[in-house]
Amino acid sequence: MTGLPEWLHLSLFALTQIILVVGLFGLIVPLFPGIVVMWLAVLVYGLISGFGTLGTVLFVIITLLMLAGTTVDNLFMGAGARKGGASWMTIGAAYVAGILGTLIFPPVGGLIASPLVVLLLEYRRTRDLDLAWQSLKGMATGWGLSFVARFGIGLVMMILWWVWVWKG
Repeated sequence: MTGLPEWLHLSLFALTQIILVVGLFGLIVPLFPGIVVMWLAVLVYGLISGFGTLGTVLFVIITLLMLAGTTVDNLFMGAGARKGGASWMTIGAAYVAGILGTLIFPPVGGLIASPLVVLLLEYRRTRDLDLAWQSLKGMATGWGLSFVARFGIGLVMMILWWVWVWKG
């Protein structure tokens, strides 16, 4: 790293690594922007240490992965709920309830609000608890698939950062 004293280099490395791990394992919590947290950590690392050619290329790839990771979450959960029979209105309401629940009662408010909205709105729409339950199971399956995809994307982001640090 150009111009940074060794103690600052090690401190920056350690802090960035801790934030990357927090972001990665924060992906367990729906609506926690773990991928974005990881991206921000890498951005700050680059701004402080310098990007260089390899860092610039890898940061562009990491940015594209971050965009894919934030998109896949919403797509998989919505698709899972839709496959389970949920209406688009229910999916949108569950998304809003998840955001509001997280903001009002962090960190678990969204975890409770979003599935509860799916179950209640689908029951109200269909008057059939089994159909409402199918929609909820579909959403949960979509969340599980999105978690696996986001976790994999997060790992790749971390590995690319390591390549940048050790080869740059």
